[in-house]
Amino acid sequence: MSPAATPRSALRPGLPVLYVRSRGLPRTAAALAGVVLLAAWAAARLEDRFGHTGRVPVLVLAPLLVSAAIGTSLYAAADELDRTAVRRWWPRRLLHLLALTGPAAAALALAVPGHPEAFGAPGMIRNVLGATGVAAASAALIGARLSWLPMTVYGGAVYLAAPRTPGGAASVWAWPMQPGPQTGAWLVASAAYAAGAVLFAVRGPRPERG
Repeated sequence: MSPAATPRSALRPGLPVLYVRSRGLPRTAAALAGVVLLAAWAAARLEDRFGHTGRVPVLVLAPLLVSAAIGTSLYAAADELDRTAVRRWWPRRLLHLLALTGPAAAALALAVPGHPEAFGAPGMIRNVLGATGVAAASAALIGARLSWLPMTVYGGAVYLAAPRTPGGAASVWAWPMQPGPQTGAWLVASAAYAAGAVLFAVRGPRPERG
């Protein structure tokens, strides 16, 4: 069959390609890669100078940047079309979130190798999950464009107010600042991710004008 005789439908991109383009996922992936590289560089420099506890700023800041990139990618330019589509959108939303969270958490975990009890890979994975969960919930409640704001404010406040000694009540309210093995911190972060993922998958991003 000649190119001129090719059906137009065969030349149109499929739904997955359209979804990826409409959400700007290539830009999001590039942003995540940049955060991972920066985190690896900063973690190595801080560890050389201050020891394993020097990686705390990376453990807090890198997940914030990752969650901001993922949260803003949840924006839907034509949310009214999503809501009136024949096929259910919640599986696509959930896959979108999982497909970005998993690789980002794994890559950032590799950026802080060794000594998991001292702000290593487990703490990084936990913080990525918790921060992204908050961003996903924020996208559903206040809109994807501002989804970075609640976790950024909370993370900054916790960074300034968290006690130096881990554990206790601080493992719950200051979970981003806790070492990897803290059970309370893991429970809070896991619950935040599960709640955020379900809320976003069911409701989708809050409609925004412009």
